[in-house]
Amino acid sequence: MVALPDDNHLRRVQLIRKAILAACILAACALAAVSHTLGGESMVHEGLEAFGLALIGICIVGRAWCSLYIGGRKKAEIVERGPYSISRNPLYVFSFIGAFGMGAQTGSITMALLFTVIAFVVFYATIRREEDWLATMFGAQYAAYLQRTPRFGPDFRKWQDQETLVVRPTFFLTTLRDGLAFLLVIPLFEALEHAQDAGWVPVMFTLP
Repeated sequence: MVALPDDNHLRRVQLIRKAILAACILAACALAAVSHTLGGESMVHEGLEAFGLALIGICIVGRAWCSLYIGGRKKAEIVERGPYSISRNPLYVFSFIGAFGMGAQTGSITMALLFTVIAFVVFYATIRREEDWLATMFGAQYAAYLQRTPRFGPDFRKWQDQETLVVRPTFFLTTLRDGLAFLLVIPLFEALEHAQDAGWVPVMFTLP
């Protein structure tokens, strides 16, 4: 008899992923606290911050949109409509976009890329474990989904949708809350810039 995958194990993986991601982001924020943007408060600096804010907005809306489809169904069925028809992990794709936007609030392209790399590395490890779990749980059905849908994509040629959705408000609101947390970096990095200008925090690095 083949043992069914342990649902608690997948939950533990998610909790570990969140803890590691939080630790990495804190470390990146510590680096941002003692670094300054090459060229100071230039138009490029301000433009990158504005671009990053737009990306955070896309991230929040995109993640909320994905939650309407996935709605806690990942462990019960293969979700393959809407954003999940063109990418197996659209929630994570929007998170990568949001991570770049977070780092961009420092005005440094280096920090924006660092935040993105951190998110990709942490989420990629989680994705591989989730794929193993889903393959064990759904077998041939999930194998067929793997074949036709890119891991990240998106492949818009494969778009499929459905007329109605059963929405789970709790999951939607939780995803929305998690997305809004991306906005916390804006006052954080603004406060760090003011602390640097006031001489309260020493600048040890200059980053492009």
